Amino acid sequence: MTDNPLLTESTLPYFFPHFDRIKDEHYAPAFIAGMGEHRAEIDLIANNPEAPTFENTITALERAGQTLGRVSRVFFGLSGTITNPAMQKTEKEMAPKLAAHGDAIRLNAALFQRISTLFDNRESLGLDAESDRLLERYYKDFIRAGAKLNEEQKTALRALNAELATIHTNIAQNILKETNASAVLVETREELDGMSNNAIAAAAVAAKAAGHEGKFVIRLLNTTGQPALASLKNRALRQRLHEASVTRNSRGGEFDNTALISRLVRLRSERAALLGYQHHAALQLEEQTARTVDAVNALMSQLAPPAVANARKEGADLQAVIDAEGGGFQLAPWDWAIYTEKVRKARYDFDGQQVRPYYEMNRVLIDGVFFAATKLYGITFQERPDLPKYHDDTRIFEVFNEDGSPLALFIVDWYARPSKRGGAWANSYVAQSHLFGTKPISANHLNIPKPPAGEPTLLTADEVNTAFHEFGHALHTMFSDVKYPRFAGTSVPRDFVEFPSQVNEMWANWPEILQNYAKHYQTGEPLPVAMLEKIQAAEQFNEGFRTTEYLAATLVDLAWHQLMPDEVPAPEAVMAFEAAALARYGVNYDAVPPRYRSPYFNHIFASNGYAAGYYSYIWSEVLDADNVDWFKQNGGLTRANGDRYRAMLLSRGGSLDAMQMYRDFAGRKPNVKHLLDRRGLNAPTE
Repeated sequence: MTDNPLLTESTLPYFFPHFDRIKDEHYAPAFIAGMGEHRAEIDLIANNPEAPTFENTITALERAGQTLGRVSRVFFGLSGTITNPAMQKTEKEMAPKLAAHGDAIRLNAALFQRISTLFDNRESLGLDAESDRLLERYYKDFIRAGAKLNEEQKTALRALNAELATIHTNIAQNILKETNASAVLVETREELDGMSNNAIAAAAVAAKAAGHEGKFVIRLLNTTGQPALASLKNRALRQRLHEASVTRNSRGGEFDNTALISRLVRLRSERAALLGYQHHAALQLEEQTARTVDAVNALMSQLAPPAVANARKEGADLQAVIDAEGGGFQLAPWDWAIYTEKVRKARYDFDGQQVRPYYEMNRVLIDGVFFAATKLYGITFQERPDLPKYHDDTRIFEVFNEDGSPLALFIVDWYARPSKRGGAWANSYVAQSHLFGTKPISANHLNIPKPPAGEPTLLTADEVNTAFHEFGHALHTMFSDVKYPRFAGTSVPRDFVEFPSQVNEMWANWPEILQNYAKHYQTGEPLPVAMLEKIQAAEQFNEGFRTTEYLAATLVDLAWHQLMPDEVPAPEAVMAFEAAALARYGVNYDAVPPRYRSPYFNHIFASNGYAAGYYSYIWSEVLDADNVDWFKQNGGLTRANGDRYRAMLLSRGGSLDAMQMYRDFAGRKPNVKHLLDRRGLNAPTE
């Protein structure tokens, strides 16, 4: 145990993890030791013979569990990006143990009594605003976790939580394994007609790695839509690729998730009922900025009809091209992306592939993402090759304030690999806290296909946008300026957390930023003004599709989590339930399937985080669109605006009410009109 690097504080700058020393066999004993240490600390707090005070109870709770927190952040950070069978085994073994450990704390009657006593007398404690909010959060968190249940109910809740934790892990691992197993094998180069030479070379490398030298493998992303569909001319191959994607985790076999989903939804519904809520959605939404299911449903009902109407109009345009070419077939989901590019090119004389030579990955990062942050906030970046990496494809940067003082460390992990889960995300290895004197370590993860050695990494417009988006989360983490780790960085309501990251997307196409990074990777020539004008003209193009595929997934999520226990479908009826939900909400347009189908909907079924919360992206986008309007009305990319935004929003974490923070910053309530305008949902569809 003395050789386990997870059980002692790192000696590296910022307490950076010793990735070079951590081995698979360290995790399980570190978890066990961390939980034991945490239990002992909790027992001391709960059984303290002295009367409860804020310091000996609430602050003590914030200080407790440091080892377990360190182990968890490292393990779950790495299990998402470099997992392996040993880590997956540890994750399965630890999931129910960690759930039980959490219950042992939150269902501790003596501990809750101390918290409750303080909460009842909080007005006499003389607390500052952040401390008062911390006390309130602990009190509410414990109640929502079942602290007021009787012993019989607590026993039932413990069993539910343990089984749920196991199911979450199984679903997540099944999604990764099935996504890797569903890669499409292609026999000949001719079938790949339309794909770029770099993409074909990458497919050849993937095939060789899989033992199919001389052939080609198209790896899948976690989303329903696959990038290759935008360029493959071979319709039969497009159909194969789409069907491989859309049937994942639902076609029988060891990775089928339908039975797990049925059981998971029922358990969530039973837990919500046990805690006194109508259904899981009501439990989840109570502490979000939306507050109620009715509020979310109202927004969805406002957005869905015009989105689907726009998508159907877009589909009619695509069908017209198919007919004009003598295609002789009806538009199908695997046709949408490639014919969209044809319509885009005809309408705007613009092809999405034209911009890729101007989006070289390093320039996007250094001269785009970082440059924008320097212009807006004055922060600077210096690479730290001396710090240990968990994978050779990662890069590590130290971040400094304008005055040269150290701010944070930032890990860049943009390449896809089979050991990495799908999608894009941000996480933190160390949280900022004045209580502990810690500065943040943040990481960004994307899934950009890695080209063969010696070839440039050229991004799509979507990948560029995602890079700016995820860095918005990183900024939220790095600018955190709070006392208590409970409120650090992105510790805000789920339907608020996407707001700062979506705001950061605006700088990707801001002229001053775009001109700095969008340069041809061979010639260094800037993106032509004419091409930029075409990009801007096409900004709302295909928004019907984009909004509809997102809303379809959101509405499926809401449908699942508004069920009573006896309404949950059996495993064999899971896909029929999804289809019925899409029809009920009017988003059952066959040519535009949901962004995620239920069996591989990682956000809502692989953890509890986004369950009944996938709506968060568009809810946050209401704030984002309104905030972008504020920036434009107040001078745009200026240090004054950046300083105000950092001080009043990004630095406060969860220490203030989220909507109050927004109103204080913008001086107004958000107006949904800006979102509707951005997505073209206020425009006539005929």
